[in-house]
Amino acid sequence: MVEGPDGAWWLFATQRRVDDDRPGVSWVHGTDIAVATSADGGLTWTHRGVVDGLDPGEGRNTLWAPEVVFAEGRFHMFVSYITGIPEQWAGHERHILHHVSDDLVTWKYHGIVPLSSDYVIDACVAPTADGYRMWFKDEAADSTTWCADSRDLETWGPSRPVIEGRPHEGPNVFTLGGWHWMIVDEWRGQAVYRSDDLEQWTADGRILVEPRGHHADVVATDDQAWIFYFTHDVSPFGETGAGEDPATRRAVVRVAEARVVDGHLVCDPHDHVDLDLRRAARTR
Repeated sequence: MVEGPDGAWWLFATQRRVDDDRPGVSWVHGTDIAVATSADGGLTWTHRGVVDGLDPGEGRNTLWAPEVVFAEGRFHMFVSYITGIPEQWAGHERHILHHVSDDLVTWKYHGIVPLSSDYVIDACVAPTADGYRMWFKDEAADSTTWCADSRDLETWGPSRPVIEGRPHEGPNVFTLGGWHWMIVDEWRGQAVYRSDDLEQWTADGRILVEPRGHHADVVATDDQAWIFYFTHDVSPFGETGAGEDPATRRAVVRVAEARVVDGHLVCDPHDHVDLDLRRAARTR
C-alpha cells in the first residue's frame, strides 16, 4: 500500500482467478495485479481494475505480490513474475521485476532485480541509513528470507540470508514503538521478528493465527500500525479439500491493528480497528 499523488491510498494486490477450471494450481497463476483506492483513510475502497503495462513478456503470464514504494522522487513497483500459467507450484523460475511510475497508473519496466537465485518472490523494500534494502523469499534456499541492498533502487549488492529455519514467505518490515519488526507468513499465522538495527533479528512469537492471516502489508504511524492481510474460506496450503473449487479459493482482505506492548508486537484480529490511514500520510 502507498499514498498516491492525489492523497488517496492505493492498495495493489494479486488478483486470483478463482473460476479457472484448468488442472492443478493453474488458478493461482496467470494472475494480474489489481488496484483499489481509498480517499477517506481506508474506510471505503473503489476497485480500479488491473494495472496495465507490467508484463514484459508475450501471452498470459503470472504477476504476484506487488511491493510499491515512493523513493528517489517517484514510485517503484517490485513484482514477482513467472512465465506462463503453470499447473504446479514447483519447477519453474520466478523473478522480481522492477517498474517505475510518476502517477501509479502508467508504469515503465526497468528489468529483473539480480538476486540470490532464479526462484525468488515476495519483495519488501524499506529505507536504511545507506539507501534501501529488499527482503524476499528465496525458494531455492528452502523458502527462507534473504535480502540485498541498494543506494538507488537500480543497482543491487550481493544477497544474503536473514531468516532461516522453518520455510515461510511474504516478509514485511516496518518500524513501530522504537523497534524494527519483520512479519513472515508461515502458513500458520505470521511469525514475528524484532530488531534494533535491521541486521540481527530475534523471534517474537506469532500473530494472526486465527483467522489465519496470509502475506501481509503494514502501514505504520509512530505508535500504531495497521496490518492488511488476506484469508481464504479454506487455506490452500495443505488442508484437505482446499483449492479444489472456487468456494475454497476466494480470498478477502482484512485489517487488524498492531501495537508494541512491553517490547512485544501485539495484534488481535478480533479487536475493533480504529482505521485512518491519513494519520500515516507522508510529505513529499
